[in-house]
Order: sequence, then structure tokens, then C-alpha cells
Amino acid sequence: METPLVNVGILTEKAVDFVFNEEYVHTESGNAFIGEQKASCLNDRIVFNGKLYDGLSFEPSSRTASFDLKEVAIGIDFHWQRKEDQRFRGTLNIVARGDKIIAINRVDVEEYLTSVISSEMSATASTEFLKAHAVISRSWLLSRIYTTEHLSDRQTACRTDDELVRWYDHEDHDMFDVCADDHCQRYQGITRASTQLVAEATGLTRGEILVNNGAICDTRFSKCCGGITERFENVWEPTLHSYLTALRDSPDTNLPDLTTEAEAARWICSSPESFCNTNDKGILSQVLNNYDRETTDFFRWKVWYPQEQLSRLICRKSGIDFGGIIDLIPLRRGSSGRIEKLKILGTRFTYTIGKELEIRRTLSESHLYSSAFVVEKEADEGGLPKSFTLTGAGWGHGVGLCQIGAAVMGARGYGYRQILAHYYPGAEIEKKY
Repeated sequence: METPLVNVGILTEKAVDFVFNEEYVHTESGNAFIGEQKASCLNDRIVFNGKLYDGLSFEPSSRTASFDLKEVAIGIDFHWQRKEDQRFRGTLNIVARGDKIIAINRVDVEEYLTSVISSEMSATASTEFLKAHAVISRSWLLSRIYTTEHLSDRQTACRTDDELVRWYDHEDHDMFDVCADDHCQRYQGITRASTQLVAEATGLTRGEILVNNGAICDTRFSKCCGGITERFENVWEPTLHSYLTALRDSPDTNLPDLTTEAEAARWICSSPESFCNTNDKGILSQVLNNYDRETTDFFRWKVWYPQEQLSRLICRKSGIDFGGIIDLIPLRRGSSGRIEKLKILGTRFTYTIGKELEIRRTLSESHLYSSAFVVEKEADEGGLPKSFTLTGAGWGHGVGLCQIGAAVMGARGYGYRQILAHYYPGAEIEKKY
């Protein structure tokens, strides 16, 4: 089987500035271009070089040819969001959607993986960790490409008069396979300097994927589980994935019941021994890029809000005027202690929200590190809380592989097969091509 190709959505803007560093050929006209270029949108069509097009496709004249995209947003909606110029190999496709255009990179899956591993981390981690990440990144990607059921057809929200439970997946990607940001997998082309170690990790695992019951595994991962991984169905649609389950991120397999408030509070307010419970700067520098290291506390963290700030924030993010916030009440927690349903009790309105990402977006200017938190209130003389302190655990949704934990495992001598068996119990490695 030939190596598959993947279509990656890089950016969506009203106009796109790009540079062909070597010769690229416009497939429709056969004209060759090099140097600075610009495309913009007009009435659902694309303006390029003084002409209107329904779409544009540019093929490189050589395998090593590259193009630059200007002002690409990374870390969208997160606290480290910024823009940077990025460089890519492969085909550049530009399509119109409404009043904006989308730049799409069509590239070989293995080259894509080399970039993902270099983009998701610093690309200097242990070989075994990098090999494990290559397998799960490849598996997740191919599970997207080969899924016959359209994700946009799946239910992604349940709404009633007093409750909104919404989960976010990849339902909005109908013009390309995956996006290039944290919403899917970070892909920054050849912008991030790769290393020989990354090339070896992808090469040594070439074509390897994880399978379960004959299907490619949906191998989710996050930065830090906080000590226990979360079940898939508690974060996304209520579909069981036996290999995306609750497990202790340590050699100790004892699993406390964090669905109960007392156990969740005890766990979150403690510092249990876990693979991902590390302050080793050497390991963290291997896993986290420079902007990720702006997040200094991730295994356990605190956020403090005065009443006025929290009430304004929740009103703006939810679109609901709750008045003063009286309480934040967890109604249901998952296996990792992450809150699946949260009741917001206000002086004017009471409403329940979920799942974890909806909660994280509502209670932060960008995103809370996770929804695994407990709430402490400081009351004023009238009984209305004057401040709220959220004490939390973990960074991300917590499903599947924990990147910090897996990096520690690699540093301690675990092989990539052991790492994968730990985070995806019951899954098996299979060579796809």
C-alpha cells in the first residue's frame, strides 16, 4: 500500500499572503510561480493574479520545494494564542468558503507526522516516547481519513430550558481531513526544526497503527491527565471505547472513585505519585515547546476570581446574565475527577452546562487547564461569595495518552510498546503500509 496523503487546513482568512520559495505550478493554467503571492475572497470566489477562480491548486516542481504562509494563528482560543509565519512542503490548495478562503496543505502522511511530533513537543524527547507518539498520531489521523461516517452527522449537543451539554470534536472540518492547531493535532510544517531523532522515530514505526477489534483506534491524547485518565464517553459522544478508559498513571493500579465529591476533592487537593507528576525541567523541556512552558503549573493548579470578574466572565462567555454568582456546583464527574456537568447558580438565573470543554471555556478568558477542579468560596457579609478559588488537576481533556506521563515513562526506560499498552489497554500494534 502506498503512503496515504492528508489534507490539512492551515488557516482561514479573508486574504492569504504566501511565498513560493521554489517553483510551484498552477494546475489549471500550467503557469509557474515563484516568490510573494496573494489571494483574497470575492463573492465566494478567489481573486488571484487579477483573475477569479473557484479554487486554486499549486503543485511543487520538486519534492523539496516549499511555500510559506504568513500570519498563521496558533494556539487558537488558548492563553498562548499568537501568529507566526510557517513553511510547508507538498501541495497548496486554496478554497473559498463564504467571505473567507481556506489554505490547505496536501502532504504525505509520514512527512505530516514528522511535523506533528516536532510541533507537539520540542523534538528532543526519548526515542521510545517519540516512537509511541508517532504511532498514536498516525493512528488518530488514519482513523479520521478512513472513517466512512461523516462526523458532521453526529449529535454534538443536548439542550433543554435549564441545561446545555455540548461537546466539541472535528465536526466542522468538512473541507479537509484535519486542522493544523490544538483542535486536532499541532502541525506547523517544517517551521519547527526537526531532528534526526524524530525522523528515526517515524521511520522505525513507519505504517504502524493501533487497532482494536479490527478498527483503527481513535488515539486521543492530552498534555497531562493529572494522575488518572478520563473515559472517552465523558468528554465526547456517549460511545464506549474500551481502550480509552480510566487508569492510574503510575505503576500502582489502585483506582480511587473520583466520581464522588469527597474522593475527587481529596485527590485534586493532594499530590499523588504519578508519571505526570514531575518538575524535572529536562523532561519538561523535551515535551513542551517554548510557548507551552509559559504554563508552569499543570499537574495541580489554582485560579482565583473576585465576584465581579467571575460574573462578568460567565455572562460574556455563556451569553446568560446570571447576576451575582452564588455557587458553582459539580453535578457529575468523570473517572479523572473532571466535571462533566456543572450547575451555575446565580442571583438571577440558574443553568447547567457541560461537557468538560464547555465548562473550561465558560470559566476562563481562554480555557481552564481542565475541568477537574474543586471550588472554594469566600463569603461577604451579605452571604454572596466575594471570591471563588478553583483548585484543579491536569492539563487538557485527560483521555488516552498523557504526554507528560509518557515522556517520564520513556525517560525511565519503558519501551514504546509498553507506553502504548499502558495508555491504550487492549489495543494492538498493526502495520498498515
